[in-house]
Amino acid sequence: MAVDHQPVRQAAPLPYGPVMSRALAPLDAAFKVMNRWFVVPALRAGLGAAFSTPLTGSMMLLRTTGRTSGLVREAPLGYVIREGALYCCAGFGERTHWYRNLQADPRVEVVLPSGIAVAGLAERVMDPDEWSRIFPAYATALGIIGRATIGDLRWATPDRLDAIRKELPLVRIRPTGLASGPADPGGWLWVIVQAAIAWACLVGLRRLLRRS
Repeated sequence: MAVDHQPVRQAAPLPYGPVMSRALAPLDAAFKVMNRWFVVPALRAGLGAAFSTPLTGSMMLLRTTGRTSGLVREAPLGYVIREGALYCCAGFGERTHWYRNLQADPRVEVVLPSGIAVAGLAERVMDPDEWSRIFPAYATALGIIGRATIGDLRWATPDRLDAIRKELPLVRIRPTGLASGPADPGGWLWVIVQAAIAWACLVGLRRLLRRS
């Protein structure tokens, strides 16, 4: 499985402030490294809860089908659960790779921080009333990242809210069933658990031998 990375260059300007806009390129480069070697493996293993807090936000692993390759693509994303659905946002606009993938094939899988995998159908939220209900909750669920990138929507002008709605697609994922997770039959989470137990036993044995 491959990790999808969002492109930085956009045909249309993104509704971020000047400071955040200048930081998009270096942030994208940093996220590529962190996501590949840390975030995605942790979410695959069901360890997302270890670094998900109300302050920093929670992350899920979105799996889409590559629109040209047909291969499974993975992207770690902030999310919120409301009204029986999962919601996430294409933070780099309509050219975000995973967003373009689900436009071609809306069938997706989501791995939650607990390791539970859910199958679903994804589509962009087009109803302004639904967007107004969900997006503020989504921004809050992002924690520090949400405040740094989007800001406090309580003080946002109607023009700014309209720009965010038009340029940053909010995506609704309606669950359709369960998918297999790393702790399910055939999964490999047991390898990590058994390795941790073996390491703890080895450390305990070494301490006993030193005392004897």
